[in-house]
This record gives sequence, structure tokens and C-alpha cells, in this order.
Amino acid sequence: MSQPPLPAESRYWKHADDRQRVVNALFDRSAEHYDRACGIMSFGAGQAYRREALGRAGLRPGMRVLDVGTGTGLLAREIVQLLGSSSGRVVGIDPSRNMMTAGRRGLNLPFVQALGERLPFPHSHFDFVTMGYALRHVPDLDLTFEEYHRVLKPGGRLLLLEITRPASALGQTLARVYFGTLVPLLTRLGTGSAHAAQLMRFYWETIAQCVPPETVLDSLERVGFAAPERTVIHRIFSEYTATRV
Repeated sequence: MSQPPLPAESRYWKHADDRQRVVNALFDRSAEHYDRACGIMSFGAGQAYRREALGRAGLRPGMRVLDVGTGTGLLAREIVQLLGSSSGRVVGIDPSRNMMTAGRRGLNLPFVQALGERLPFPHSHFDFVTMGYALRHVPDLDLTFEEYHRVLKPGGRLLLLEITRPASALGQTLARVYFGTLVPLLTRLGTGSAHAAQLMRFYWETIAQCVPPETVLDSLERVGFAAPERTVIHRIFSEYTATRV
């Protein structure tokens, strides 16, 4: 069953086949400002939250980890810190070459240009697979989750971090004003980059258009993951976890 997380058409692309090219270009143009933009959006608390989420999901030293949609490596940095001496067992993949180039400046780990729905790794290779705030950009949830299931070892863990559109009308209004208006404005002022500001606007628009959490959980279960769960932090941060049986 095909399950795209976003509509086939948007104001950024007219055909689904153009989606990946457009998304890559948005991130490539903003790569040098991405970490700063994320810091502005989270008031500097983003890294602490990523670290806490990894701990809640069961990341432990000795695990072999794949970070999908690694970008500049914001989540991978916390993975490396938590793994300590076994940090050489971390691999990051992303379709944006410029994002990974920026990530290599602060991280000494393998970066591979690849897509989550076509992972260039053998079966049962990783103990832990992560994806931080990139779920909205895959073309098909089922296809992508099948790949995550394939490369995980039996008993391996999956962690997906996402920002989810609030359920209430008031929450949606507040989120739209903050993520859709204030964050792009602050990003433009804080980085001097119109491209980074555009990326932050795109960030909110894809959050607003993304399928509901129930669809994500149903897809995880459909492809064979056990005990898919969603933990909600501060009413907007979704932590999806599941186990490969």
C-alpha cells in the first residue's frame, strides 16, 4: 500500500516526481545556516531534547546506528556522545550533499548520500535506526519503513522524531504563528539568509500538511514492526518508537 506523508502537489512542486529535487535544493541552499536556524527555532534547547529522546528510546553504547536524514548531523552528534568509545559504529545518510558537507566539519563519521527508501546496506546490519525531523520528506511511509525494518537486526530499535501539528484549533493557530511566521523572520534576521528563512517556512508548511500520527503508527505496524508507540512531549514533539522482531 502506498502511503505518502505529504500531498502529491504543493506550491513547491506540481508533480510528485519533482518533490525530491525541490527538497534537495531547499536544503542545499540553506546548509551553511541550518544549525543556526535550528538553534533559533528551539531557543538553543534542541540538542538537549535530542539527547533525552535517544535515551528514552533505548540507545546504548555498543550499538551500531544508522541516522537517516542526518543533514548536518545534529542528531548524530548526540548519538556519538551517548555511544562514547563505540561512536565509530555510527553512519549518517542524507540526499543533500551540502548538508553533509557542513556536517563533516564537526563530525568524524561516514556520511553517505542516499535515500531512506533505498538504503545501501545489507539486511540485519544495525541495532538502532533514527530519523530526526525528516519523515515528512520521504515519498512513501510503507516503503521507507520496510527498508528500516530490513536493515535492523532482530530486536533492533527504531526512533523517529517529528514535530506534529497540534490537535486543538488554538494550538494550531499558535504553532502556525510561531513556526510559520516568527521563526522564518528570526531566521532571516539571525542568519542574513533568505534561503534559510524560506526553508523554515517550508518546514512549517510540511508539518501542517503531514499525515496524522495514527497513519504513521499504522504504517509501522503494517510493515512488521512490533509495539509501535508515540510519545508526545510538550504537545507537539512526537517520538515514534518500534522494535524489529
